Amino acid sequence: MEEKLEEMSVRFEELEHMLAQPDIIADQEKWQALAREHAHLSGIMEAYAGYKTLAESVKEARELENGEDPELRELAASELAVSLPRLEAAERELAQLLVPEDPQDNKNVVLELRAGTGGEEAALFAMDLMRMYTRYAESKGWRFEVISASQTDIGGIKEAECLISGSKVYRNLRYESGVHRVQRIPATESGGRIHTSAATVAVLPEATDVDVTIAPGDLIIETHRSSGAGGQHINKTESAIRMIHVPTGIVVNCQDERSQMKNREKAMQVMKTRVADYYRSAAQKQYGDERRSQIGSGDRSERIRTYNFPQGRVTDHRIGLTLYKLEAFLAGDMEEMISALVLAGSTGEMGEAQEE
Repeated sequence: MEEKLEEMSVRFEELEHMLAQPDIIADQEKWQALAREHAHLSGIMEAYAGYKTLAESVKEARELENGEDPELRELAASELAVSLPRLEAAERELAQLLVPEDPQDNKNVVLELRAGTGGEEAALFAMDLMRMYTRYAESKGWRFEVISASQTDIGGIKEAECLISGSKVYRNLRYESGVHRVQRIPATESGGRIHTSAATVAVLPEATDVDVTIAPGDLIIETHRSSGAGGQHINKTESAIRMIHVPTGIVVNCQDERSQMKNREKAMQVMKTRVADYYRSAAQKQYGDERRSQIGSGDRSERIRTYNFPQGRVTDHRIGLTLYKLEAFLAGDMEEMISALVLAGSTGEMGEAQEE
């Protein structure tokens, strides 16, 4: 990685020199192309400079740690305790910055969550996953909106659709699709036995008007009263929207907003995304196969990640990474795992979902 960064550093200096040349300034088309390349490298070089400063600090602290002076060794140990985590974070940031751009990286996503095997415990776990993604989105400065959710009596969710908007959302979340397995003692279990349950996650890049056009005649739009919290308003106003795409049979429900117009707009966003996803396959059978390969059946044996409460760990089986910080991870501290997945996906080192 450092060899590649040094090559980029040389290129960055060349660009700074070229952008100051009168003949290049006179050729605006060429100048703009070079300026775009310079702007792209600028962020990488800034991160690289920070990484090199931290690496030098770590190197010096290690030399002192191996010295004969006890006070300096103690001081070096304190310095390393702070600098090493920072160096690891800087290395992850650089690795992410070096990942080639994908045309869909900057797209918003529709996140679909469904309870799988495990009954009420699976529904509670699906709710835990939704909270996890909500908090991760907050840490990234993204907007997280619940489009629709079917809740259980004890606070779980059977299924939910959410819209996440912001910078590079699909780039970060694209590898979250699949079956997530949890091992813990359920709140509903009186015997104290560890159960295994599952929930499925699907991440779809939000479609734009360029991706898909839906003819008005292809849609059936129904209104109905919302269910859930909301007081008297939900009993008097038919603000919820049910939208059906006749050619594909795709159904979208939205009741998050009190305004029928806003629910209609959100439902259309989700509908375009799901219809675009449908038509990415040549035929309906291919679509079904593709979707099943992405989220699986919800069975415990088809998993991309395991959340093990007794051991306090979360393991992603495609890259073999285990983090012993389950509580923090479920609170949205997902960056280390996300960075590793993005890097593995870009370098072709991503493994398959594991079976029991």
